[in-house]
Amino acid sequence: MSTIHAAAWPRFIAPDDVERIEAIPLAERDLPATTYQVLARAAEQWPSRTAISVMPDAPRWSEAVSLTYRELRDTTDQVAKALRRRGVTKTTPVAIIAPNCLQIIPAMLGAQAAGVAVPLNGGLSSEHLATLLARSGSQHLIVASPELDSGIWAKVKGLAVEGLLKNVYLLDPTQGGRAADVSLDGVAVDYLFDAAHAEDPGFEDPHDTEDIAAVFHTGGTTGVPKLAAHTHANQVADAWLIAADSTADVDTADGDEQSTIFAALPLFHVNALHVTLLAPMLKGQRSVWAGPLGFRDPHLYSEIWRIIEHFSVATMSGVPTVYAVLAGCPVDADISSLKFAVVGASALPAATRAAFEEHTGVPLLEGYGLTEGTCASARSFVSHRCPGSVGKRLPYQQLRVVHVSADGAWTDVPPGGVGTLLVSGPTVFAGYVTGHDNDGFVLDYFDKVRNGWLDTGDLARIEDGFVYLTGRAKDLIIRGGHNIDPAAIEDALLQHPAVAEAAAVGYPDPRAGEVPVAYVTTTPDGGATEAELAEFVAASDLEPAARPKRISIIDAIPITDVGKPYKLALRADAAKSAVQETLAGQEGVTGVEGVVTEGSVRVIVRADETADRAAIRSCLDQYTVASELLGP
Repeated sequence: MSTIHAAAWPRFIAPDDVERIEAIPLAERDLPATTYQVLARAAEQWPSRTAISVMPDAPRWSEAVSLTYRELRDTTDQVAKALRRRGVTKTTPVAIIAPNCLQIIPAMLGAQAAGVAVPLNGGLSSEHLATLLARSGSQHLIVASPELDSGIWAKVKGLAVEGLLKNVYLLDPTQGGRAADVSLDGVAVDYLFDAAHAEDPGFEDPHDTEDIAAVFHTGGTTGVPKLAAHTHANQVADAWLIAADSTADVDTADGDEQSTIFAALPLFHVNALHVTLLAPMLKGQRSVWAGPLGFRDPHLYSEIWRIIEHFSVATMSGVPTVYAVLAGCPVDADISSLKFAVVGASALPAATRAAFEEHTGVPLLEGYGLTEGTCASARSFVSHRCPGSVGKRLPYQQLRVVHVSADGAWTDVPPGGVGTLLVSGPTVFAGYVTGHDNDGFVLDYFDKVRNGWLDTGDLARIEDGFVYLTGRAKDLIIRGGHNIDPAAIEDALLQHPAVAEAAAVGYPDPRAGEVPVAYVTTTPDGGATEAELAEFVAASDLEPAARPKRISIIDAIPITDVGKPYKLALRADAAKSAVQETLAGQEGVTGVEGVVTEGSVRVIVRADETADRAAIRSCLDQYTVASELLGP
């Protein structure tokens, strides 16, 4: 097996480096063929280096358990062999439903080595999990034990009753005991690492570069998400591009062992796999994992600066809400090792960026990507700041902006114009999973990809090579990085006998980016109040994050010329309401208006000569929605 040295990594610290890197074809970059070979190569080159350190939880961060690269490879080998012994082939889907823990990392890698990993969000409803298991054909399930997550285990018991599972493999907490009874009627149940430890290390990778490595769900934490299939080539290429992104952190001939990545996103999220696991492996770096709750652990925020100092963390990745909270956490440790932090998943308010950078002195860099693009497609630079932009395209990926006509045709938009953002290159996914047969997954692009170009559904403009997002063609509500399907909220409201129509949109929020709100019309004899509807939805099976912050009863849902709900008008109204609420105490404000221009929402604020314009602008900068302040 060939080795790869830091000297072979291209210089990638400035925008002009993109084109220079592309002078060498990606095929000549000596990338591993599969994700297993990423790990095997790292174990061969850096066997004694620490690969991962996993905390049992935030308060006990000093008790983190670590594995070297050799230990991680050997454990992954054993997991893969245990799964193969139980009937998993290279096209067999193996679902994973568990929070982060020490065992989930070799479980994820082992599932990809033996078959195909299908990580699922345990926060989804039992009905949605059942649908995704059936659609993917997953009858093998790696799952949290009752001690690791009792809520997930309760859902799995219900899935077993429905006859969806044949083999269940339990994961232990990073530290903790075991339950007395974990049996499931009609299902073979093992503790995964009991089965793995019966195997010897050493594994022969059955996969080719174009085989499916994993299937990640997209489209939301409510509603039934789509399943996007990634090949090994997709994952390795994107991980390599992400690793090249941090070349400046490597300052020795064979990599920098002390360059450490902090990981706190769940492994059902593409960022967690690619940014904080596969990319560090390509350089022999260490990833430090925050425990089962990750950024949702309230105790993490009082400990995080000491964690960064102790592990010499060089970079971290999170969503805007994380950095909004961190901007208020007293820096009580030496965080000089933290060179920069990366933010993505939803738009970054200017006020959040300013507050975090002023508080910590750490640059906050935006990036852009989507599950259908494997993970990352654009990045920002420490040395070339471009406020408002999510960065320049990654090497070997191409971006363009098009106008989508009523008949679906694409027409390129002139430079600087707003349109739908398209992505092409080695990270474009293999298609959506619609089923599974004896040959593997049944895939369909549903016109999402044409001639290698992926329609992201996002509105953007490109200026001097930098991407500026201006809105979303799709209607998903992104709350703190969580995608919320508005259809699920609407369906819940429509169950009420007094509701005739419902439309859910995002309401700008300075911490979460946006939160869901709903507009409804009622039947002539309905008589329901907004408070009653809120209570009705709260009692439904909607995930708490999807419950609308407010419900407004209106006379009619606005519609387009062809009779479809016109949600942009509702988003404009929600944005206006949010800004009005924020500016309620500001003198001199004479009017607030929400408008739609070029397919994007904008808020216009009018003020007279008595207004404190700086204070008003400060209020507006809390939000990601575009705004304009008019007046003397």
